[in-house]
Amino acid sequence: MTVTIGRRELLAAFGGAAAAWPVAARAQQPAMPVIGFLDTRSPDAMADRLRGFRHGLAETGYVEGDNVTILYRWAENNMDRVPELAADLVRRQVGVMQAGGNTAAIFAAKAATATIPILFIAPEDPVRLGPVTSLARPDGNLTGINFFNRELVAKQLELLHELVPRAARVVSFVNPANAPSVESMERDAPSAARAMGLQIQILRVSASQEIDAAFATFARQPPDAIFVGNDGFLNSRRVQFVQQAAHHRLPAMYNGREFCEVGGLMSYGTDIPDAFRQAGVYAGRILKGAKPSPKSVYAQGVTAKAA
Repeated sequence: MTVTIGRRELLAAFGGAAAAWPVAARAQQPAMPVIGFLDTRSPDAMADRLRGFRHGLAETGYVEGDNVTILYRWAENNMDRVPELAADLVRRQVGVMQAGGNTAAIFAAKAATATIPILFIAPEDPVRLGPVTSLARPDGNLTGINFFNRELVAKQLELLHELVPRAARVVSFVNPANAPSVESMERDAPSAARAMGLQIQILRVSASQEIDAAFATFARQPPDAIFVGNDGFLNSRRVQFVQQAAHHRLPAMYNGREFCEVGGLMSYGTDIPDAFRQAGVYAGRILKGAKPSPKSVYAQGVTAKAA
């Protein structure tokens, strides 16, 4: 038996098939990969670092909103929220988690998952810090950038002493919520200061009001200089520190270039945006199937002075 199909019916049949093809193609496309970005800070302090992270992703072929999604979770310097935010990213089954801003984010991410790859940016030896057990024999689901920023304390004090050779008393600010930072400052700073004939006083501040209160005491007994330690919260208050130092006419050494960009006198530390760029490269490689393994990557130390 012969079946004849007219021209109109033939066009209708092909038209229906053409309409169906895109639906089938879309159904076969893989889901867009998702990166969970967990940070203890607020986004207003992260513009340069996020730009670096996105540049690193782009080096591996990933562009946010085009072929990769980034879910941001900001703790806004509230450490109690970090475990909850990490658990939320795990529930959303992100492909890789970037944890930064404070060691609390690293440990919260590690506690939340043993399977999702975790990227960290740590300012000291990750083996001594604890998230990984070995660099020589990597295992587990953590990898990241380690730039040994806290080992720079002696050099930072040396540069500050060269800037203010008559200085005798230096006040150093730390965030008590960042225990490793406080521990390293208390361990390294006093001996480095003594070698230069300096007396160092460590002040703990974890809120903007405490920073103002600390500077208010300087009206009665001013130090010869100040030194702001490495910490996400302290970095987020950089404008406040710079303005207070200028108001009290105090020479200041900072950890990051961001302080100098808002008027700070001098900084010496790691190129943090480039460390985030390297983390973005790692994230892209992991999304492409690379196995995470702890590495020690040194971002270059830089010195910056305000004009």
